[in-house]
Amino acid sequence: MNYHSRKTYSIINLPALVSNYNHIANLAPQSETIAIIKANAYGHGAIEVAKALSAHVPALGVAFIDEAIELRNAGITLPILITEGALSYEDFSIALQQNFWLMIHTVEQVGWLNKQSPSYTGKLWLKIDTGMNRLGIMPSEVDNVLARLAGEQLQSLVLCTHFSSSEEIENPKTLLQIKQFERINQKHGYKKSLANSAGILNWPESHGDYNRLGIALYGATPIPVKASPVKLTPVMTLQSTIIALRDLSIGDSVGYGEIWQAKRPSRIATIAIGYADGYPRSAKNGTPVWINGQIAPMAGRVSMDMITIDVTDLAQVQIGDVVELWGENMAIETVAEYMNTINYELLTRISARVPKKYIF
Repeated sequence: MNYHSRKTYSIINLPALVSNYNHIANLAPQSETIAIIKANAYGHGAIEVAKALSAHVPALGVAFIDEAIELRNAGITLPILITEGALSYEDFSIALQQNFWLMIHTVEQVGWLNKQSPSYTGKLWLKIDTGMNRLGIMPSEVDNVLARLAGEQLQSLVLCTHFSSSEEIENPKTLLQIKQFERINQKHGYKKSLANSAGILNWPESHGDYNRLGIALYGATPIPVKASPVKLTPVMTLQSTIIALRDLSIGDSVGYGEIWQAKRPSRIATIAIGYADGYPRSAKNGTPVWINGQIAPMAGRVSMDMITIDVTDLAQVQIGDVVELWGENMAIETVAEYMNTINYELLTRISARVPKKYIF
């Protein structure tokens, strides 16, 4: 039985996804733009997203091999880049069998690679740490690592790096990373990949043979909206409905902890979504939602299954009205500011109890 009494949904607009991809890929026409769909496609549903993009992208990217296997089991045949690479010796044989591209970022992974018999023939990416200080071979180790790779492995090798601050156009760190990477690659001349979403949008000089498009693919910008060279369409709209209305007198409080009290006669709407659905408990009083073409502020603390909204200034609000938490009318970046977080986290934390409705 497939029945949803509670009308709380994550609505995923797949035509918008494809449109975002094409707009951003066109900014770097000399590059191949890989679609990053790790973390269940940033909460949008990896399998459906992969199916929608399969005719448009050269490859997909995920974090670890389990995510790639899920896509293969669903019939996705595109090459898949594993950005964390092999996490065990056995991952190499799986990657070769399944046409996964493995990223090498530690000397230990190189050791596993060297022990493969016969020599590993799958496509490899070598990650160089130019300042992120998280994953990657140190620049001083690159020559030694390359010397340990077989000739066939070197033929299709891609050198890559990852930016720490590319969303900040005034920050000189990205340019320093680009220059350091280019000094290394000029010596060796392999294919290259530097740009993430913010790199594609902010730093044309970072466009490589491959770009890695993540957050912007989903219509959530990693840079200020006014600075974006393309107009992105939000792919996810998170919505629910009003399930109760209550009139309060001056001094009445709402919800746990009494963190909001009415300073005037007020009308409060209760919405069927809470932190168990992935709507963060850190949301502050005043966090905006969209109801009937108007913005209304949160009043009180987020609970497990519900939030409460001050609708005193809204006309003709009634039970059953649709509430947009973020999406086409309410920018997720605005909501994230009220929660002291970022759009990435909001998208990826939506829980499994919120059904997805796909627009094809």
